[in-house]
Amino acid sequence: MSDRVYRAVNATGRGVLRALDVRVRVEGAQHLPNTGPVLLAVNHVSYPDFVLVERAAVGRGRFVRFMCRHDVWNHRPVAWAMDRMQHIPVDREAPAAAYLRARTLLRDGQAVGAFPEAGISYSYTIRPLMRGVASLARETGVPVLPVVVWGGQRIWSVGRPVGGKEPGPSLRRGRLVDVRFGEPRYAAPGDDLTEWTQGLGRHLTALLEGVQRLPEHRPAAGEHAPWYPHHLGGHAPDRHEATPLDVVPRSAVGPTWGPSGPPLPDPSASAPPAPG
Repeated sequence: MSDRVYRAVNATGRGVLRALDVRVRVEGAQHLPNTGPVLLAVNHVSYPDFVLVERAAVGRGRFVRFMCRHDVWNHRPVAWAMDRMQHIPVDREAPAAAYLRARTLLRDGQAVGAFPEAGISYSYTIRPLMRGVASLARETGVPVLPVVVWGGQRIWSVGRPVGGKEPGPSLRRGRLVDVRFGEPRYAAPGDDLTEWTQGLGRHLTALLEGVQRLPEHRPAAGEHAPWYPHHLGGHAPDRHEATPLDVVPRSAVGPTWGPSGPPLPDPSASAPPAPG
């Protein structure tokens, strides 16, 4: 199988990172196997997250096939490249096709990347998670690597709308991005998908906060920091303020992880019963 398009896109991405003097610091890459099937469960804090994770994965010789929003394929040149890189379009209203494609790629020994939050978190905490990662892990038996990215939100991310507009990208140079791979997790045939997903949420939260609390990522004293989580002293929306901003599928598992405080509503509580 040729990955020439993927290599070309990677080269372009590395060029952009160099132009912006972005330093990508990777920890735990040894957990990503050089060969064989693996499922990456990645948090989502910025638009370039997939570029940053692949920047880390290519050091292990892996081309990650990411599960991405299907509307990315609406642009013909982008769709052409996405297909040749074997990325997977995900239609939230009909996710079965994406699930089957991801399963096939895993059975072919590929590395598949999923963003189980199904969207960028406005609060920069781990928001409700979809059960798809748990289901794929349980059915295929492949290892799941929790992966967190932090720092990309200072390049381009969501935020409180100002004048009806989301924040645009920042061209400021010299940003630091951390990509941290956790130890592999497995789902046994009898595991409950909701409980397994809750465990994933706790694990991602621990990894993410471990990076967020590093001195080099903390705001300066008195700095207005909309890019840093509220519960750690920043000025991003807290989880309750972020609830109407986050577009969360009703089938997601509500968080039993994260900052202390009143529990968020479970999106799946209002979901219609499963057929059958």
